[in-house]
Amino acid sequence: MFDVGLLELAVIALVAVFVFGPERLPVMAKQAGLMLRKARQMANTARDELRSELGPEYSDLELRDLDPRNIVRKHIIEAMEDEEARPAPQPELAEGQLPPYDVDAT
Repeated sequence: MFDVGLLELAVIALVAVFVFGPERLPVMAKQAGLMLRKARQMANTARDELRSELGPEYSDLELRDLDPRNIVRKHIIEAMEDEEARPAPQPELAEGQLPPYDVDAT
């Protein structure tokens, strides 16, 4: 998700030791963990409330399903599958032949 490698984590840890000091670093790490846990609980609560408000037909709803990139990707894949299932195109018209005309369609 963040594409952070081992070298970047080492640099972040080194900067944290210099900024916060070795005495306060465990306390800061504990607070960061608690904040992460609280954010995860809030996201889960929001998902559960959304599911209950939308009803049983959305019981398998995930928040990542609401990501616009996933929605576009899903519609593109569906369009490609529909294109494969379409019937073969009509044959070319012969020289001088008129195309079919539907009076109700115009």
